[in-house]
Amino acid sequence: MSKEAIRIAVRKFAPFEAAMQKVWDKYCLHSGCTLQAELVPLDLHELHEATLGNKGLKNGEWDVAHINTDWLLEGYTDGAFETLNPYLVANAPSAFPEGWSNSLLALQEFDGQLMGLPFHDGPECLIYRKDLFDDAAEQQRYFDQYKTDLKPPATWEEFRQVARFFNRPEQNLYGSVFACYPDGHNTVFDFCLQLWSRGGTLLDEQGNINVDTKAAAEGLDFYRKLIEDKTAVHPGSSNYDSVQAGQAFARGEAALMINWFGFASVCEVDTASSVKGKVEVTLLPVSGNNASASLNVYWLYTIGSGSKHKQRAYDFIRFAVNEENDKQLTLEGGIGCRISTWKDGAVNELVPYYHKLEQLHEGAKTLPQKSNWAGIAAIIDMAVLNALNTEQATAEILSFAQEQITKLTNSA
Repeated sequence: MSKEAIRIAVRKFAPFEAAMQKVWDKYCLHSGCTLQAELVPLDLHELHEATLGNKGLKNGEWDVAHINTDWLLEGYTDGAFETLNPYLVANAPSAFPEGWSNSLLALQEFDGQLMGLPFHDGPECLIYRKDLFDDAAEQQRYFDQYKTDLKPPATWEEFRQVARFFNRPEQNLYGSVFACYPDGHNTVFDFCLQLWSRGGTLLDEQGNINVDTKAAAEGLDFYRKLIEDKTAVHPGSSNYDSVQAGQAFARGEAALMINWFGFASVCEVDTASSVKGKVEVTLLPVSGNNASASLNVYWLYTIGSGSKHKQRAYDFIRFAVNEENDKQLTLEGGIGCRISTWKDGAVNELVPYYHKLEQLHEGAKTLPQKSNWAGIAAIIDMAVLNALNTEQATAEILSFAQEQITKLTNSA
């Protein structure tokens, strides 16, 4: 580790890595900075461990890190982040704060102190192959089979039916693809979406996490049956994280996908995409008459409280979130966070559904901010994996998970 380098922990994802290197190079030209940047790409679990688990931000191992909103309270409670308020007062980014949606500025604020600036966004949504849905022959075949019109599924039962209809392994086309890799994130998010779309909530009246509820049981029961359905789901799903599931969709291997908005955008900007111009996004399916729900988890630039290059780190972050670089991140395959990027004509010409980000944010929920959320998420993750990999009753799985969560909370 060089003392003459700024060390940046980067969420491992090719578009992020490419954009970060370009922005650093531009920053050095702009500012005259002669420091080298060590950009270290890390998977989700590695990133959490390196920055917070092993206290890398606090002890000065990292100057800047991509941190997602799930981990904010944990890091804030442990004093891992440099408070940005003095830097913002002295030299705020252009159009701050009005240049961003309030939904991208709220979670990183604690007692009036701001811990990070938005890097990448994009709520969960239903991503689908519009070329398949618009095909007249497919529409006729679907009507003949189900006596109803082929359209993007609005309910979970419709989702399963449409997925089965398009499941054609002999063509290397599957009805849907999921991210079930056990990293404490993907299956947890899926669990929450199933819960919320059934009118459920993660919190009880006292504000404690409670997964042992009727809506949770109904959601997990449906989810386990869906994932196990070989006539509806890509066989790689159990080993895919969200990036790999997105790559499978971009290769043209699935008709439907529940994933982050960014993975739809990648389909339009990645030269390796097989489905450019064939993709559309819409709201997530629901159960019954419940409202559609999405999940808003976003990524931030944070500065380590132990950094020896705090002013330089802030100057870089301030530069990185300007209008030009926010748009450049989008063109690389990430999702810019500025309202100006969402409404940009060139961006919407390239990604025709980009303007829908505002609509998706309206119904987006956030995960509870708990300092021990990583531990809670690991328990929920294990519960979902037990549902997918064993014959144990759903009610028993959730009852045991709740016992574990209660123990974890009481020991904090």
